[in-house]
Amino acid sequence: MLNIMNTYINSPLDQFEIKVFLGFVSPMLNLNNFNITTFTLYTSIVLLIIISSYVLTNNNNKIIGSRWFLFQEVIYDTILNMVKGQIGGKLWGFYFPLIYTFFIFIFTANLISMIPYSFALNAHMIFVISLSFIVWGGATILGLYKHGWVFFSLFVPVGTPLPLVPLLALIELLSYVARALSLGLRLSSNILAGHLLMAILGGLLFTFMSINLFTFILGFIPLAAIFAIMILEFAIAIIQAYVWSILTSSYLKDGLYLH
Repeated sequence: MLNIMNTYINSPLDQFEIKVFLGFVSPMLNLNNFNITTFTLYTSIVLLIIISSYVLTNNNNKIIGSRWFLFQEVIYDTILNMVKGQIGGKLWGFYFPLIYTFFIFIFTANLISMIPYSFALNAHMIFVISLSFIVWGGATILGLYKHGWVFFSLFVPVGTPLPLVPLLALIELLSYVARALSLGLRLSSNILAGHLLMAILGGLLFTFMSINLFTFILGFIPLAAIFAIMILEFAIAIIQAYVWSILTSSYLKDGLYLH
C-alpha cells in the first residue's frame, strides 16, 4: 500500500529537516528503508539538472555549441587549470574527473538550496562529512599504496631536530586526521550558517514591516541589506564548491608526492 505524507514546508528552517516524501506501508514487511525522503528527492533533482545542463550544451548536435556550452566550458577550464596547478606532475589527469564531479554536484546543490523553501543538501553534516571521510580515506589509501611505510614521513617536517620529532609528528598526525572532519565541516557550517542568517533576518523583517504602514515603508532599508547578504550567500555557495575542489586536490597531492 502506498502512503503519501504531507511535505508542505511551513518555515524556511524546514529545509534542514529530512521528511518522508513518499512512504511505503506493508502489514508483513518493514519498508521504511524504501521511503523516498526530501533528501532523496533533491538529490535526484540535482542530478537531473546536471544531466540536463550537459544535454543542452549539445545544441541539437550542431557544430556550434549553445550558450550553455560556453558556461560549461568556462567551469571545465577553471577546474582543469586548478587541478593541474594543485596536483601537478603527470598524474593530475587521472583525478580531474573526480574533482570536477565533486565541484559540479556541490555547486548545483548549493545554488538549488538558495531557492526559498527548498532543501539544503549540503547543510546536513552527516552527508557532507561522510563525503569528506571518503576523500580523506581515499587519499590516505592512495599514499599507502604508492609509498608504503614511507608515507608516514609526511608527518615529520624536513629539517626537524631529532628531540622534536615525536612532538611534531603527533601534531602533524592530528592535523592530518582532522582533515577528514574539517573538509566537510567547513562546507556544511557555511551553508547552514548562511541559511539560518537569512531565515532569522527575513523573519524579523517580516514582523517589523507588519506592525504598521510607517514600519512597512521603513523596512525597505533593511530589506536592501538582506538582498545584499543574499547575493553574498550566492557567492559563498560557489566559493565553497571551489574550496572543496582545491582541498581535495591538495589532499591527493600529499598522497601522490608526500608534500
